[in-house]
Amino acid sequence: MNNIFPAALAVAAIAGGAYYLTRPTAPEPSVPPAEGEPLVSIKVPDTLSADAMMGQRAFDATCAACHGANATGKMGYGPPLVHKIYEPNHHADMAFVMAVQNGVRAHHWPFGDMPAQSGLTKADVGNIVAYVRELQRANGIE
Repeated sequence: MNNIFPAALAVAAIAGGAYYLTRPTAPEPSVPPAEGEPLVSIKVPDTLSADAMMGQRAFDATCAACHGANATGKMGYGPPLVHKIYEPNHHADMAFVMAVQNGVRAHHWPFGDMPAQSGLTKADVGNIVAYVRELQRANGIE
């Protein structure tokens, strides 16, 4: 019994020290982007597939007003799609299709709901998804 207390105290001290050394640190405060500015910085691939090039044109015409140039988001308008939240394991390609068809209730970001988008064909949406996925891969999101 007398040996248990010091051993438990040692375990607690080691666990506390390990937590202290490995705990997440708060990010340094930064100035948020101004209204309309991109929310993330990305690397744009040097080349895109033919589908992604068509998707870029459709994205620029329909999506960039809210999701920003190259899907980097737009402060006050819409989230970046080149972001870990939209990786294929969390938001499959069909999630993008459904978002265009039905709109999306706000759930990850404070931008409000996304309305359904009209004027895009199934092929347009598939090409937009190809474009976003190629941007994501170029930025280590797979």
